Amino acid sequence: QVQLVESGGGLVQAGGSLRLSCAASGRTFSMYAVGWFRQAPGKERELVARIIWSIGSTDYADSVKGRFTIARDKAKNTGYLQMNSLKPEGTAVYYCAATGPRRDRYDYWGLGTQVTVSS
Repeated sequence: QVQLVESGGGLVQAGGSLRLSCAASGRTFSMYAVGWFRQAPGKERELVARIIWSIGSTDYADSVKGRFTIARDKAKNTGYLQMNSLKPEGTAVYYCAATGPRRDRYDYWGLGTQVTVSS
């Protein structure tokens, strides 16, 4: 019903910046929230940030607060994660995901994009 495709990952030095994009297609009008998750090898997947699609309210994990900004362009059906002051521990596969009618469950997932932060 909703397809999500991430882009923008890559290699960046510690302290640098990267912007991830999440292009949504399909029944995008059904999306309630879009979240960015990350998963490093051997670690649990964690929610980094989320945005309520219609109104733009945001929430962040404490680990990225003040450094990351989540945003969306509703006209382009695209979400973004601006990552500043990147740290090596930010190295992970980053996924975007969207909720549907059940607002507390992420039903739609992209395939992920690799972010590598070198020290």
